[in-house]
Amino acid sequence: MATDDTAELQLRSLIEKFDAREQAFIRSVRDAVRKRLPTANELVYDYGTFFVIGYSPNENPTDGIVSLAARPDGMRLYFMHGPKLPDPNKRLKGSGKETRFIHVEDANEMAHPDVEALFAATIERASVPLPETGRGRLIIRTFAGKSLPRPKAKAKAN
Repeated sequence: MATDDTAELQLRSLIEKFDAREQAFIRSVRDAVRKRLPTANELVYDYGTFFVIGYSPNENPTDGIVSLAARPDGMRLYFMHGPKLPDPNKRLKGSGKETRFIHVEDANEMAHPDVEALFAATIERASVPLPETGRGRLIIRTFAGKSLPRPKAKAKAN
């Protein structure tokens, strides 16, 4: 397992594969989620063309609460128990059996009442509660190292 310094360096190398503006955006969203879930472990998975940071009360990904996916086509925030979460304003997208996601356009969205309600609802449904105290660790679960260059993001349709 990587040391904390090594894990941060590996995550930094994943973020640096994006352009400067996207790097700042990824960091700001990560900081906002970390602020919301300070005791959760961050489990990082490198999939070559994108990476995911899962937030879990332990080192088990199946006990995760939410996940951030930094992709060439934008940032997504996935909520566990997505199909069962109350979503009166229809923010959640996708058709997965376990998760639903929102497209994140700005880190300030993490404080939006709709998103905060989704966080609270998914935390409430967690099979393993988050620790009440302490600080979660950054854990690199998969790291491809010298992966292929990321494709450029396609223009978003309006």
